[in-house]
Amino acid sequence: QVQLVESGGGLVQAGGSLRLSCAASGRTFSNYVMGWLRQAPGKEREFVAAVSGSGGSTDYGDSVRGRFTISRDNAKKTVYLQMNSLKPEDTAVYYCAADVTFRRVVDGRISSWGQGTQVTVSS
Repeated sequence: QVQLVESGGGLVQAGGSLRLSCAASGRTFSNYVMGWLRQAPGKEREFVAAVSGSGGSTDYGDSVRGRFTISRDNAKKTVYLQMNSLKPEDTAVYYCAADVTFRRVVDGRISSWGQGTQVTVSS
């Protein structure tokens, strides 16, 4: 497992941008698929994005595709989520996640979670 710490959340107006970061500890960061999931109050957890260990493959949830970009820097053991054209419905706690396959990250069957960072988009 890896330990994950998110940062970069905050309050932004609709149409604005934020970049989330997730710093990982451990020696095998590049072995993990990294992802972001989110959960809004009263709603189920939702898959946002995932990136392969090499960074060469990505996947996105339908609600964010075309607006969000996931990337990683294996030398810095950090994964990023660039969020553009934010909407009020993007308001949620965003969690960084790590596991060994895309499927497990997309399905939320994840072995390592961060503590979460709040993103609030005002209308």
